[in-house]
Amino acid sequence: MTKPVSVRIFLDLLAFVGTVAIWSGCTTASAPKSSTPAAAGVPGSSPAPTPAQKNIGYTNTPMIPGTSWHVHDGFRPQPRVVSPATQFSQLAPPPSDAVILFDGTDLSKWAVSNSPAKWKVENGYMEVVPKSGSIRTRDAFADFQLHLEFATPSKVEGNSQGRGNSGILFNGVYEVQVLDSYQNPTYPDGQCGALYGQIPPLVNASKPPGQWQSYDIIFESPRWDSAKQLVKKANVTVIHNGVVLHHKREYTGTTPHQQVGTYENVHAPEVFIELQDHNNPMRFRNIWLRRLGEYDKP
Repeated sequence: MTKPVSVRIFLDLLAFVGTVAIWSGCTTASAPKSSTPAAAGVPGSSPAPTPAQKNIGYTNTPMIPGTSWHVHDGFRPQPRVVSPATQFSQLAPPPSDAVILFDGTDLSKWAVSNSPAKWKVENGYMEVVPKSGSIRTRDAFADFQLHLEFATPSKVEGNSQGRGNSGILFNGVYEVQVLDSYQNPTYPDGQCGALYGQIPPLVNASKPPGQWQSYDIIFESPRWDSAKQLVKKANVTVIHNGVVLHHKREYTGTTPHQQVGTYENVHAPEVFIELQDHNNPMRFRNIWLRRLGEYDKP
């Protein structure tokens, strides 16, 4: 049966619009995430990859267990911003039972592997000497309260992970990220206070570049039984400038870059504390630690 003229005109119009849509690359389906590092700017194979949100992350990395996000996923929601108070624990004196790790005068408690630390010490703080190596405590500790203060460079250079980057690592493998996250978007599991590559902070409580900031961290070491079976994951509570970012949050494993960490490498509960040299002149001061101890054991 011959279609009415009005119907034929309508169908011809639909066909024309569909052709134009194909020519222009339009589609009603959502574009797939990129399979290449968005920040790298490397042309992808055909079809061309869609860059991650604001070019700040990766979508070719493994999925983080228990989540719908890739490691360092730029599409992951950004934590909301909270303006911290002017002061919280900056220059807090250590309690009577604290182990002083840095009092502003020397690096005798720190080393690079088995060599003396080569960071600069002046005016009561230590400063990263780029490419001199990350430094770690000479002693190791299990289950502790850690206080430290840091300042990102006042001169802003770079963006995302290239701006004010360092980290606090326990045994070199469980990281709390240090970054200039003041008006500096990056992938959420890599911003200041993140459990790197795993869990973004609840909020972004960063201060402007150059200002002193405080971390008060409670870290509990993982445990394995005599058969080398994991019986307790590492967990951490992080307070940044007086704002809780994590409370007794478990690490899903170690915190490598672009990978999913594991608990395959069994180690003693006593861990060293490492400050990362990421080629940025970060400053640290007033670092002390308290062992948590146990209830009913003086």
